[in-house]
Amino acid sequence: MTEFSYAVDGEGVALITWDLAGKSMNVMTMAGLAEFEAHLDAALADEAVKGVVITSAKDSFAAGMDLNVLAGMARGSDPARGVFEGLMKLHALLRKVERAGMDSKTLKGGKPIATALPGTALGVGLELALCTHRIFAADNPKARIGLPEIMVGIFPGAGGTTRLTRKLGVMAAAPFLLEGKTVPPQKAKSAGLIDEVVDDPVASAREWVLSATDADLVKPWDQRGYKMPGGAPYHPAGFMTFVGANAMVLGKTKGVYPAAKAMLSAIYEGAMVPFDTALKVEARWFTTVMMNPSAKAMMRSIFINKEKLEKGASRPADVPDQRVKKVGVLGAGMMGAGIALVSAQAGIEVVLVDQSIEAAQRGKSYSETYMDKGISRGKSTPEQKEALLARITATDDYSALQGADLIVEAVFEDPGIKAEVTQKVEAIVGEDCIFATNTSTLPISGLAKASVRPEQFIGIHFFSPVDKMMLVEIIKGKQTGDRAVAKALDYVRQIRKTPIVVNDARYFYANRCILPYINEGIRMVREGVAPALVENAARLLGMPVGPLQLVDEISVELGVKIAKATKAAMGDAYPDDDVDEVVFWMANLGRMGRKANAGFYAYDEKGRRTGLWDGLAAQYPVADEQPELHEVQHRLMMAQVLEAVRALEEGVLMDIREGDVGAILGWGFAPWSGGPFGWLDILGAGRAVEICEDLTARFGPRFATPALLREMADKGDTFYGRFDKAAAA
Repeated sequence: MTEFSYAVDGEGVALITWDLAGKSMNVMTMAGLAEFEAHLDAALADEAVKGVVITSAKDSFAAGMDLNVLAGMARGSDPARGVFEGLMKLHALLRKVERAGMDSKTLKGGKPIATALPGTALGVGLELALCTHRIFAADNPKARIGLPEIMVGIFPGAGGTTRLTRKLGVMAAAPFLLEGKTVPPQKAKSAGLIDEVVDDPVASAREWVLSATDADLVKPWDQRGYKMPGGAPYHPAGFMTFVGANAMVLGKTKGVYPAAKAMLSAIYEGAMVPFDTALKVEARWFTTVMMNPSAKAMMRSIFINKEKLEKGASRPADVPDQRVKKVGVLGAGMMGAGIALVSAQAGIEVVLVDQSIEAAQRGKSYSETYMDKGISRGKSTPEQKEALLARITATDDYSALQGADLIVEAVFEDPGIKAEVTQKVEAIVGEDCIFATNTSTLPISGLAKASVRPEQFIGIHFFSPVDKMMLVEIIKGKQTGDRAVAKALDYVRQIRKTPIVVNDARYFYANRCILPYINEGIRMVREGVAPALVENAARLLGMPVGPLQLVDEISVELGVKIAKATKAAMGDAYPDDDVDEVVFWMANLGRMGRKANAGFYAYDEKGRRTGLWDGLAAQYPVADEQPELHEVQHRLMMAQVLEAVRALEEGVLMDIREGDVGAILGWGFAPWSGGPFGWLDILGAGRAVEICEDLTARFGPRFATPALLREMADKGDTFYGRFDKAAAA
């Protein structure tokens, strides 16, 4: 299979065109690297060739490296050596592009090489372009240019880290390297990532190649007297830059993301040595990251498994396409308004229904406000706003739901109200219409009793705010059929969210794991553990927010409602009375969280957190003797992880990939770990059992070791080794 084609025109310009068959975007493969090098060698050896233009036959340039290339490097008895040597071969190839046949002493006689980007260039796609002597990009505002590797647990290892730092300086390169920022072409040009934004990048690149001089081909770092922008580490200004960069990295990563620290080390050390030595330094640090289990876990969950779920890994195979054409959204509150927005963004006709036309219009106005913000930021146009709003019909008339092929009910979390709405809607819509209830806690099988077609009744649990949260939890009731599952999955894919499918149980999967995390944090406050220790212990684990802040964000009032409903259902078996003591006390004081500007945290008049509320210490005094950090962290982690294992044991969770991806996207579970099951595999089942036994002895049966985890410890198994052979490979 050919991945790169080669042609020379009448003026002596060689065109190397990237076009990986069967893919919407190019990714670099081992075969592709070999082909590209062969074409490059041919161009450099052919006296008739005056220069080279590298481009793509697709509407984008490249999405990055095929992870199988990295996996291939790591195979064998010495994987670290394999990765390092593979990277050095890649560096040699890209250095060949950069030097383009020029004399190593005079830096003359090279052939100009330009890149023509028709659209998006990410990862190795941009790293390849950075080796060329001029980068031209199409004026395509939808294209993204950048180096996002840090987002999946690695860093740019094909010279991107070294070249971008030397090109822009540490401070200017930091957003692209340390934050994985990607930008459209015009902003990429302003930032210095690329050179030109033009209407026809191939034509402009050809024109430049034919007029380029020897001086145009020499990179700044290959010139005598080169000085790094902003100063090298041993320069006073550069020293302060690196001090600031180190503080920024530790502040953002809390020290739990190995790739960020390794990349900063590669930048710092590489800045003090010649360019070719710096590439070797980069390769060594990249190899270190690749050997770290965190990098493997992040790539597996955030990249590979997330993509598989979005492509329908859990979809019933024998059900034909179920894409939604018209969706009815019942309830125009914050949740319903958000569902209407994302549906309309996907081009779906939306009917937004509430008890009054005024309430429905308020729900629609959420989309109007959203689009206005997009227009003010240059991300949308008035025409796009008009088209989107035209797709949303706000009404109090249920008959407008006729013709809908999917209903998403988002009314109050009250079984009686939901039952009433279900019956009212099913009397209007067609017999083929799928009915989905958006609920965070109520069992789907119980709600489905109100339906005359329970096989077409399913749960779709959106997370708030809908337009920002990527996860959607799809819940199968006891009688839910395959077509309902397929419909829900196809709809979630239409609105560009990531779905997981779970079986019905109280709290489903996500909330089942989130609530124990919150409760454990509150328990510790009641016991006299310093609230700041609880919150910071969570952040040092890589959690985006501590359990107390999370309560404030989702609201103390909601916590009270969930507690009352759960206690009513469980009776004497209810385990959280000590937690309720704190939550109910807060609610009685009117401290309902962020929405009330008063919760576990104090807030200023603009709603900004000013610190933990000092009234907590008055009611629950901080004990003189505080627990060790690791003890607090073990309690917070195990509270979540053990529920994930129990959900797998009980068949609520059917796929550990969904368990890990859902945890990261749903509540921000320590992304560096790859998710609860990824974390257990890094920790080891045997060590996890030891921690459980210690916590159970001191804090009670909520930390009891699940039978599955104990069995895996006895056998020396891992979750991915047992439950997902393909993902483990």
